[in-house]
Amino acid sequence: MHRPALALLVTAALLAGACSSEPPAVERTAEAPAAATPPAVAAAAATDAPPAATPAKNYRPVKGEATIEVIRGASRRVGQDMVTLLKIRNTSEGRINLLRVDEYWYDKDMKDVTGSREFYRQPFNPGDVIEITLKSPVKPNLYTNTFSFSHANGSVTPKEVKAFEEK
Repeated sequence: MHRPALALLVTAALLAGACSSEPPAVERTAEAPAAATPPAVAAAAATDAPPAATPAKNYRPVKGEATIEVIRGASRRVGQDMVTLLKIRNTSEGRINLLRVDEYWYDKDMKDVTGSREFYRQPFNPGDVIEITLKSPVKPNLYTNTFSFSHANGSVTPKEVKAFEEK
């Protein structure tokens, strides 16, 4: 191939590469021998490739009653708040949208004293485990607390467990 034709071919390849996201393809001829790629560079290029993405599973949202398992942490005083940590696993067939957790604190006469409310705004897929931290203001005579769960499309039935079972 003549030098002007080769220069035109290289220029066309560079322009085509500038317009696309792929690297430009270079035609090899007998005049331009291909350089050998060192094995270390080839191995590094092979390991730098991103892993194949697994398809995301899209679950239908639960309509009506959802079920969860709850591991209840001990409540402790932190400054002017009573902090309770809950670990929650979705045991429903579908995802739970906008999970809401209400905490109510009572005195010894079982009169409502204080409480708090937290939301989990991301979709909560089956088998997923999340942590919710509830912070209620400290009041005198706090005795015991309870929780109420609900979600955007209905109620939630909790089951208190000591540890989550492997499934």
